[in-house]
Amino acid sequence: MISVETYGITSFCCMYPLQNGETEMEEIKIYTAGDSSVLIQFGQEIAPEINAKITAFVNLMRAQHVEGVTDIIPAFTSLLINYDPRVTSYQTLKNRLVKLIRLDVSKEASASRIFEIPVCYGGTYGPDLDHIAEHAGLTPQEVIDIHCSRDYLIYMLGFLPGFSYLGGLDERIHTPRLANPRIKIPAGSVGIGGSQTGIYPLDSPGGWQLLGLTPVKTYDPNREVPILFEAGDYIRFVPVSEKDYLEIKEQVDNNAYTCITHTKEV
Repeated sequence: MISVETYGITSFCCMYPLQNGETEMEEIKIYTAGDSSVLIQFGQEIAPEINAKITAFVNLMRAQHVEGVTDIIPAFTSLLINYDPRVTSYQTLKNRLVKLIRLDVSKEASASRIFEIPVCYGGTYGPDLDHIAEHAGLTPQEVIDIHCSRDYLIYMLGFLPGFSYLGGLDERIHTPRLANPRIKIPAGSVGIGGSQTGIYPLDSPGGWQLLGLTPVKTYDPNREVPILFEAGDYIRFVPVSEKDYLEIKEQVDNNAYTCITHTKEV
């Protein structure tokens, strides 16, 4: 591993073995980001492999309890680390990060959670389902089946508290956003925006095509942990009937519902 620092940017050329015995060079860079933040760039491509490295590094930092760090915010290809300059300096934190990066935990197996999210599709719950199906040349049921056929990796959270940016939507149901966004989309709405799918955690304006609604509160400021999941977890959409939806919603409103979760080795 080679470290070079130029104009306040530290770069690490990490060498990973390939199957044929050769090595692949991948550069990890550390940038200053204002007077109390550091940005670590793990790559340029949105890919599960990059996300796995970021998730592993987040887990390592949490286990290490790095002094002075106030927040760790993962994104598609980078990690923003906020720190308290009254507790630690940029140089001290950077030196600690360099040591952690050299540990290279990104190849170690780790367990992620898979959250089963019940969704009532179509009708008043998913007013754009028929349009999505027509755009794809499929039936509404085929769209539902495809949408529920895989586990979606949460690359990052943003836009709204608990809004998850998911990867892996089947190309067959990619659908352009609405030409005229809605003024209000109900919390729990499950939509498709271009090549992405996701859940609106709060009532919000938005331009995604809505195919269903979940009674699960993915964000609840009154919970001990307000946001249900985090980057590196997975979401599995599960279709439910209107009757089941209403029963689950009642449980949610009474704080008596817990999402079914599974463990995924990655």
